[in-house]
Amino acid sequence: MKLVLAVTGASGAIYARRALSLLALAAGSKARALEVSWVTSTTAAQVWRAELGEELPASIEHLRRFDRTDFNAPFASGSNAPDAVVVMPCSMSTLARVAHGGGDDLIARACEVALKERRRLILVVRETPLSLVHLRNMVAATEAGAIVLPAVPSFYAGVETLEQAIDTVVGRALERAGLPLDLLPRWGANQAKTATA
Repeated sequence: MKLVLAVTGASGAIYARRALSLLALAAGSKARALEVSWVTSTTAAQVWRAELGEELPASIEHLRRFDRTDFNAPFASGSNAPDAVVVMPCSMSTLARVAHGGGDDLIARACEVALKERRRLILVVRETPLSLVHLRNMVAATEAGAIVLPAVPSFYAGVETLEQAIDTVVGRALERAGLPLDLLPRWGANQAKTATA
């Protein structure tokens, strides 16, 4: 499986950090044939620093990083399209480019390739409140074939920590991309165990 993770400058760097950590573990496992590439927007490092109090890593073991201007990246062409592209977090400007086409960087191109090649494109949008422009762009992106997955944690799996809340979003996004990791119990799993006990 070939997966691309794009990190933009929307608030929510903590989601990207967790996703990169999980993807590095999965890509380094001999149990999976997983190739992960990642790319960041111009403002991702600034938001990462502000929110996490650390520098955005220059590299991560088992993951291949591409510069946002590197159109020689394999996933910049439909002839070598990835199986899935995940934008996490996804800024409203990135959403707008997906919804209406265009853009001059590798993130926009990766999203465009995913849509035209009918591959999975998951947009983990992070903004509140939402304007009518945002909502219309979400509709347009969905109509084009993207999956809009707001970075809204769920709390039904016995979530007690911030890390677990983050995992509810990251786990759902990666599962939609075709990489289920079972980070937390699924809905009804505890009830099913109780019923059979």
